[in-house]
Formats: sequence, C-alpha cells, structure tokens
Amino acid sequence: MTIKTIIWKNNAVVLIDQNALPLAEKYITCKSYKEVIACIKDLTVRGAPAIGVAAAMGAALGALNLPSLSQDKFRQKFLTICDEIAQARPTARNLFWALERMKKVSDETKTNSQRHLVKELIHEARLICSDDIAINRQMGKHGSVLLADGDNILTHCNAGALATAGYGTALGVIRAAHEQGKKLHVYVDETRPVLQGARLTAWELKKEKIPHTLITDNMAGFLMQQGRIDKIIVGADRIAANGDTANKIGTYSLAVLAKEHGIPFYIAAPLSTIDVSLKTGARIPIEERNAGEVTNFKGVRSAPEGTKVYNPAFDITPARLISAIITEKGISRKPFRASITHCTKE
Repeated sequence: MTIKTIIWKNNAVVLIDQNALPLAEKYITCKSYKEVIACIKDLTVRGAPAIGVAAAMGAALGALNLPSLSQDKFRQKFLTICDEIAQARPTARNLFWALERMKKVSDETKTNSQRHLVKELIHEARLICSDDIAINRQMGKHGSVLLADGDNILTHCNAGALATAGYGTALGVIRAAHEQGKKLHVYVDETRPVLQGARLTAWELKKEKIPHTLITDNMAGFLMQQGRIDKIIVGADRIAANGDTANKIGTYSLAVLAKEHGIPFYIAAPLSTIDVSLKTGARIPIEERNAGEVTNFKGVRSAPEGTKVYNPAFDITPARLISAIITEKGISRKPFRASITHCTKE
C-alpha cells in the first residue's frame, strides 16, 4: 500500500490533508510557496521528514514563480523565500537541512539562465522526496532486526508514511518487520492534544492490516506494568550530537517508564534529523503551539473560556534513556556521541 504524502505535480505541490484524516482522504494543491508555509504551520503536512520535503518543494515553487530577474537578484529573492519557509516551524531539523540543500544548489549551479536554475531546484526538491522514501526503507530494513516475532510494540504520535515522503521512520521499522512475516501487535498512543496517533497512525496501520490497539496516553505505564509491552519505538524531530532527542510531547514520559520497566526504547530517524551543531538537547528549540489545540478539538470547546494553557509541541528525551537510534546507516548504540559522529561523517 502506497500513501502519497507529498508530490510535485504540474508545477504545484500536492499534499494529503492530514487535518482531514481519518474521516476524509483528500488532497490540497499548493501553487505558491506561501500556501506551502501555511500547510506546514497548520499541520496539513507534519512529521519532520515530510516537513523537510515540503520545505524543499515550497522553495522550488517560490523560485518557479519569480519573474525574470538578473542572476544576483534572483538568488537574493530565492534566499528570502527560503528564510520565510524556515520560520514555519522551529524544532524539526529536516526543514532547515532541506533548505540548506536547496540553497547549495542555487549557489553552486553554474548558469546564466534563470530557467535552467529553476529546473535544477525543482529536480533537487524531487530528489529530496525520492531519497526520503529510499532512506526510510533502508532504515526499516536495519531496524526490523530489533523486532521479534510476536512482539507487542508501543509507538507515540505518527512516524509513518504520513510523517515522511512515504513508508515511515518508526512505523517504517514496524512495516518492514511486518513485510518479513513477523507477527506483531502495535499499541498506539492517541497522542494528545492533536491525536496524531488516533487519527493518523491507526489509519495507516488499518490500511496495512497490521494488528493494533488504540490507548490513551495515560494508559501506557499501566500496560508496561502488566508486561504487555515488549518494545517502544518512536520517531524524532531533532537529535543532538550526544543523542538527546526531541520528539512529540509525551515521549520523555514513555522513556522514563520504559527505563523503570526494563523495556527497550528505540528512536528511528534519518541522518537529516541529527543536528551535530548542538552538543546536547538543551539547545534544541521547542515550539509552543496555539492554546486552542488544548482547549478545543475540531471546533468543540473542552475547557472553560479564559483558561491558561501551556502547549509545547515537543519534549526532550535524554540519551541515557534511549536504547538505540536507528538510521539509514544502521543502528547506533551508546556512546551515542561517538556513533553519531561516525555515521554522520561517513
């Protein structure tokens, strides 16, 4: 089963509307980079790798729609477009990594033809998309060895095909093991406040016919206490040089519980999620989102008017609580600083 999260089609960016899932499967067509920015901000497209692909395609779309300019002015305008896209969401490293790749193409393409440069930028954006799918499949192949036949696996948020260009990171590992014939059962955290687990992960698992059970976030510890969880695997939005990991809010709590109950806790993420410029997770910027995500759901208010809200979208899981980090280069183990340095320099 193929989920088309994001594609370049007829000089436009086509996105599956993740806000409409699971009730409706519909697509949104963006014809300007500002429309792509809006889709990143309102979670139409979400998940660090998918945001990176959207950023690259948004930049290409912006370049495509620029009027005829001198070479210097074109590059200046393109950098401005990239800077605007970079403001969409602060935590996901992949967004900035993708824009860096696009800017490098703009800087290094030797041509006096604006048309040729735009063509190269579009090619790079599409390459980032296809590369992401290949990377996810490789990650799944590496990580599947950590999952045994009969495992009960807990996952948090959505790190599947919807969070990437296709296939998935954490869910890609589960998908790969399932394709190998391993009998798995997945416990899906609903993932408050936006319910990415309930709405998106359960939707993907149903399509894949992978057995799963939806639970509320605050049930996870009880299931671990009962011995019903064998492994935990989640994605990541940014990983520091020492292995500290930013992921959807609630991940840290699961890692602490996993440590208490002796359950392996795995991170699955591409190398593009690793930010070696940050020594520890203390430097990772944490996005705080709109209070309405907590006080309302789908237009229905669940808290009194005027209630004060704190709504960080992510938390930081210290490296000491992580059993292994799965990337397209293989499985990194402690000490993470050494293994991350090795795999990012290869």
